[in-house]
Amino acid sequence: YGTGNSNDPMNTCDPFGVPRNLVFETRGIAFATMPDRIAVLHQYQRVWRYVWMDGRALPTKFDTEDGVPARYYGYSSGHWEGDHTLVIDTVGLNEDTWLDKAGNPHSINAKVQERYERIDHNHLMMTTTVDDPAVFTKSPFVLSKNEYRWIPDQEAEEQLCVPSEMIRYMSLI
Repeated sequence: YGTGNSNDPMNTCDPFGVPRNLVFETRGIAFATMPDRIAVLHQYQRVWRYVWMDGRALPTKFDTEDGVPARYYGYSSGHWEGDHTLVIDTVGLNEDTWLDKAGNPHSINAKVQERYERIDHNHLMMTTTVDDPAVFTKSPFVLSKNEYRWIPDQEAEEQLCVPSEMIRYMSLI
């Protein structure tokens, strides 16, 4: 990990995608609600993605003539369980992305579920589960649990992977 010979997407500033951006770059997350969707805002790389909340079905075929293209952050739909738990299901993940910083793979048919449970006014627990029987013998499994704390007036620092800076860094190691 972290060498010039690694195929880690971090070495070239390629997008981390889901679920790696959820479990590795956990510095900050925010949600913006709209009438039919929620935008999930990830601090690292200033990435956002849409979670459709209008009940639409997720696509089932990816990178085929009659399907949709796989994407780094996939296709997501969500729903509420009770008043305090947001459940997000994501499919159609580009196979170039990793599950985690160790480089564990996933297939194009992997399914990722995020559960955001509001513990109290200032705390949010996120549980990330992966279901990918094509790659893992024990599937589904919990990939990560992350706790977030709301800090009033907190300003998110800018955290970008800049290709020119990464090239300089990689040439030094």
